[in-house]
Amino acid sequence: MDQVGIHGAEPQKRGEVTEQEQKAAGKKLTIEVTSAAVAQICKLDSKRRADGKSAEGLRIGLRGGGCDGFSYVFEWADKPADPKRDHVLEFEKPVELGAGKVRVIVDRKSMLYLAGTTLNFVTGLMGHGFKFENPNVKGSCGCGESVQF
Repeated sequence: MDQVGIHGAEPQKRGEVTEQEQKAAGKKLTIEVTSAAVAQICKLDSKRRADGKSAEGLRIGLRGGGCDGFSYVFEWADKPADPKRDHVLEFEKPVELGAGKVRVIVDRKSMLYLAGTTLNFVTGLMGHGFKFENPNVKGSCGCGESVQF
């Protein structure tokens, strides 16, 4: 007797292509980071370095959880990126913040869902923060903290 996965779906075998991988096929697996977001990442990194902490870059991605299934991850990468597991994107720092580049690290699985996304930093009446403008999102919860694909 063959066993089936949750909800009657066949379990995925190692090496099989997932539905999200099929959707991502042919897409350029990258994200855009606006100049406002790069500037804010530089400011946060400078503050972190002033506190005696260093980072290889900013790691962004997705984790399972939240009202709609996935929530965005935003954390400093203390270890170098693993070229087998991670995409490393580099962006030029704004001239006023000095020469150099900002690194954004995205794990390969998250990149399938983040392909085509723009990361922006916005300020408004309700506050300020980073905003993911992700064309792959099918829905989000009322609080805006989690998304559905």
